[in-house]
Amino acid sequence: MNWSNRLTLSRVFLAFVMTVFLSFPCIPFGYTLGLLTFTAAAVTDYWDGVLARRNGITVFGQLMDPLADKVLICSAFISFVAMGQIVPAWIVVAIIAREFLVTGLRLLAISRGVVMPADTLGKHKTAWQMIVISAIILGAAVRDDILPLVLDPSTHRYVIASYFKVYFAYATHTLSGLIAVLTVVSGAMYFWKSRKWVMTDA
Repeated sequence: MNWSNRLTLSRVFLAFVMTVFLSFPCIPFGYTLGLLTFTAAAVTDYWDGVLARRNGITVFGQLMDPLADKVLICSAFISFVAMGQIVPAWIVVAIIAREFLVTGLRLLAISRGVVMPADTLGKHKTAWQMIVISAIILGAAVRDDILPLVLDPSTHRYVIASYFKVYFAYATHTLSGLIAVLTVVSGAMYFWKSRKWVMTDA
């Protein structure tokens, strides 16, 4: 197994570690650690692509790279639901449903001897998903890990009640909603491009 594919598989492991940090409030600075873990996973996504282009793209990499991205993205959004639904559950369901459907489409393609790598819109979708996820985790880390260190308890409670409770929720709902639209549209494009041979098996 080459280093590109090793980095791809490491992203799956990092997704699990990130989920642990985000899902257990008892872990000190859990959101900050979750952000660092997610950032490390995002870096592996960049470097496995660089190494794959340099050393040669394998069929394993074509299949596992987008799948590892899906595991990472879905793990983050599911964690957001566990974190007091800072992202609404219906948005998470829409995103995960798209990922499952596209994965099913890839399996159907394999059964016909076709490998479906990620297209340009799909890559942009993944990049924007990672940016939004990083922003949401950063906001949670500032709220629960950073502000308590620099503010006294009463001021911290005031800031959370007066600002974070409203604006952070508004920002997360808006950003995740936009990402859900982009995710669904990119998934629809996969099916549209593959409509001829998909309908032969329908």
